[in-house]
Amino acid sequence: QVQLVESGGGSVQAGGSLSLSCSATGGSIRRYCMGWFRQAPGKALEKVADSDADGGFDYAHSVKGRFTISRDNAKNTLYLQMNSLKPGDTAVYYCAGDRITCLQARDREHGGGIWGQGTQVTVSS
Repeated sequence: QVQLVESGGGSVQAGGSLSLSCSATGGSIRRYCMGWFRQAPGKALEKVADSDADGGFDYAHSVKGRFTISRDNAKNTLYLQMNSLKPGDTAVYYCAGDRITCLQARDREHGGGIWGQGTQVTVSS
């Protein structure tokens, strides 16, 4: 069973950068669609970006041009480079993946896919 562990969260001032990592153990994520999600206090979970097994990428409009998702299948790791951070980016960030489909936020409450425990990102103004 694949397990995911996020790292790299922290606190940064607006305009700064952070890089998140998601390490997978227990199996290869090479054929998984992998994604980053986030949940801000009092708000619903939302998808930030995903990376499919064929090399395609997709981003939420709110982060396009500022965030970059990437993966190193040899290291079994997913990354999220976050630049020009804003206070509105403050949230718990989750890594998630599935072998069949690219996950949506609603899949988490329905038990779909594999999810990490999350890492906190705080952006101060």
